[in-house]
Amino acid sequence: MKTLLKSIGPAIIVAAVVLGPGSILTSSKVGASFGIAALPVIFGAAFLMIGMVALSARLGSVYELSLCQEIAARLGRPIAIAIGLILFTLIALFQSSNNIALVGGLEPLLGHGDFSFPIRCIILLAANLFAMGCLALARDLYRSIERLMKVLIGLMSLAFLANFAIAFIVPKSEGPISDPSQSDWLALLAMVGTTFSVAGAFYQAYLVRERGWSIRQLRQGLLDSVVSITTLGIVTAVILLTSWRVFYGSPMAGSLNSVGDVARQLEPLFGPSARIIFSAGILAGALSSFLINAIIGGTVLSDALGQGSKLSEKGPVRFSLLALFVGLVVAIASFARQGSVVPLITFAQALTVLGIPALAAALIYLGSRKELVAERRTPRWMLIVAFIGLTVSCILAALTARKVYDKIAFGETTNAEMLLVARIPEAPFTSSPQQSPTTA
Repeated sequence: MKTLLKSIGPAIIVAAVVLGPGSILTSSKVGASFGIAALPVIFGAAFLMIGMVALSARLGSVYELSLCQEIAARLGRPIAIAIGLILFTLIALFQSSNNIALVGGLEPLLGHGDFSFPIRCIILLAANLFAMGCLALARDLYRSIERLMKVLIGLMSLAFLANFAIAFIVPKSEGPISDPSQSDWLALLAMVGTTFSVAGAFYQAYLVRERGWSIRQLRQGLLDSVVSITTLGIVTAVILLTSWRVFYGSPMAGSLNSVGDVARQLEPLFGPSARIIFSAGILAGALSSFLINAIIGGTVLSDALGQGSKLSEKGPVRFSLLALFVGLVVAIASFARQGSVVPLITFAQALTVLGIPALAAALIYLGSRKELVAERRTPRWMLIVAFIGLTVSCILAALTARKVYDKIAFGETTNAEMLLVARIPEAPFTSSPQQSPTTA
C-alpha cells in the first residue's frame, strides 16, 4: 500500500480538479432523475478518462519537450498559441464556479441562508489572496499541491461515503415515481463532461514532467492514471447513489439547482449531520479545483507562448495569477447583479465548440507520430480509447453549439441550457436557486 501511494501523484491532481462542485451537482441531479440506471454512464466516462489521461501521461514521459512546444515544432507556433488562448479563456471564465462554490459550501455548513453581498466579497477576496500568495511564495509548489490534493480527495471520499451510509441506514419516506419523460437528459450529458474532462487529461502531461517522470516510469504513469481516475469514478458513483436513495421519485428532485440545495435538503431527512458532512465534501471539492483550475490555464498558455511550462518558472505563475483574478471578478459580478456575466459564459461556451475537440485531437496527433517506435510507441488500445473520447467530445461540442445558438438567437438562458456544456473542467454551478447560472 505504501508503494502504491507513492506511485500515485500527477493523476490524483487531475482527479481532484475534475471532482469539483460541478461534478457534485450534476451527479446529484442525475441520481435524482435517473437513479442507478445512470451508473453505466459514469463508468463509461471514467473509462474514457483513464485512456485519455494515460495517453497524456505517456506523451509527457516520452517526448523531450512539453506538449505545446511539440505542437509548435510540428504544426507551427500559431496553432499552439490558439490552443493556449482558448484553454486559458475557458479556464479564466469558468474559474468563477470555484469561487461561487466556496460560498455555496460555507452557507449550508454554517447553517445560514444566503450570505449578504459584502460577506461574499470578503470570503472570495480572502480565498483568492491566499491562493495567489501560495502561487507567488511557495518554493516547491508541485510537491505541496500533490500532498494537498491527496488530503482533499481523501476528505471528499470520506464525506460522501459517510453520507452514502447515512442514506441507506435511515429510512426515507416514499414519494411518487418520477416520470421518465421528465428526466433531465441535459444533466446526464453534463455528467459525462464533468467526468471526462479533456482539459484535465491534457494537463496530465505537464504534471508528469513536474514529477520528473521519464520513459522509465511508463508503467508507473499508467498505474497512477488507472488508480486515480478509478477513484474519481467511484466517488462520483457514490454521490449519484446517495442522491438516488434520497431524492429519486421525490418532488425535491427538480429543485436541486446548486450543491447548496443538495446539502440543505439532506437535513430535513437525515438531520444536521448529513448537511454538515456533505458541505465538508463540497468545500473540499471547491478547494481542490480552486488553485489547480487556474494553474492549468496559466501553464498551458505560458507554454504556448514560449514562456515556460513548469511551476518553478515565472510564466506559468503569472498567467495562473491572471486566471485567478479573472475568476474572482466574474464571480463578484455574478453576485452583484443577477445574470450580469451571462454574455461572458455564452462566449466561453462557444469556445468549447473548438477547444475541447482540439485538445483531444492534439493528444491523438502527438500519440500517433511515426517516430514513436519500440518502447516509446503508444499502445493501440490507448489510441482507440482516445479516438472514442474525441468522438464523444465532438458530440458534446455540437450539442453545446446548438444551445449557444439558441441563446444568441432567442435570448434564452436557463439552468438546463447551462448544464449542457463541454466542461473545462467544471460543470455548471449556481450560488442559489434564485440566481441565474454563471458558470459552466
